[in-house]
Amino acid sequence: MHVFPRYAAKDPKQVAELIRQNPFALVVSAIDGVPVATHVPVIQDGGTLLGHMARANPHWRSWASSPEVLVVFSGPHGYVSPTVYATDPAVPTWDYAAVHVTGRVELIDDALDVVERTVTALESLRSPAWEPTPASRERFTALLPGVVAFRVHVRTEQSMFKLSQDMDAERYARVRDAFAAENPQLADLMDR
Repeated sequence: MHVFPRYAAKDPKQVAELIRQNPFALVVSAIDGVPVATHVPVIQDGGTLLGHMARANPHWRSWASSPEVLVVFSGPHGYVSPTVYATDPAVPTWDYAAVHVTGRVELIDDALDVVERTVTALESLRSPAWEPTPASRERFTALLPGVVAFRVHVRTEQSMFKLSQDMDAERYARVRDAFAAENPQLADLMDR
């Protein structure tokens, strides 16, 4: 990802929070020189990432010979119309937040642990949070033969938080207020 320095996260906590709030990631690798991508839940685990996918998906099989992956997390985003600025001349743009992580992927034997940790991470974003019952754990266990779990050992991390921060205060406020009505998650990110 090309990163404009003025849009890169100033604090690693911003990156961690974007990943936590937007764990449905795109895992990309190459199979015989051809890009392959799979959308899967991916959570943070210290300096690594944990994820899982369907065993029926052939993507994971390529990791034995090509273990380098790119994991893309997309945060809130939205089109900024020149009508919001109330100035002329003006041009449209797109405000967004994204994190790209590269690293070496390895398969993990304990898929149940990864699935349960993923559920715990995602349920922590909800209120009330769901607690798996013994019957639910049995159901998870029954599904495990169809699941492949993995860990990504992070090598690089890039971020873009392009949130109209290069605009004057009046236009920034107009964009933020427009998003508050149309895209509250993006407005919230602008507030942070």
